[in-house]
Amino acid sequence: MGWNPTSLEHSLDDDVGERGKWMRRGKRNERAERIRVTLVRSPIGYNKRQALVVRGLGLRRIGHSVDVVDNPSVRGMIQKVRHLVKVG
Repeated sequence: MGWNPTSLEHSLDDDVGERGKWMRRGKRNERAERIRVTLVRSPIGYNKRQALVVRGLGLRRIGHSVDVVDNPSVRGMIQKVRHLVKVG
């Protein structure tokens, strides 16, 4: 009566596609307005949550720029770390 892997409701092989189950991402809205955000200061020495916001924006290192969708949630993220990033 132990655990039986064949009795799982969702098998690991169920419709995972080429990239695999853990590599899926949502569809990207290519037509949405974009903002270019650049990391100009390191988040080291600041609150850990601010470092997480920087990572959430997709910024990895000083001088790195990304184009993010212009929506209220992203604007709020930029507002929280406005002393670390440059918009434009």
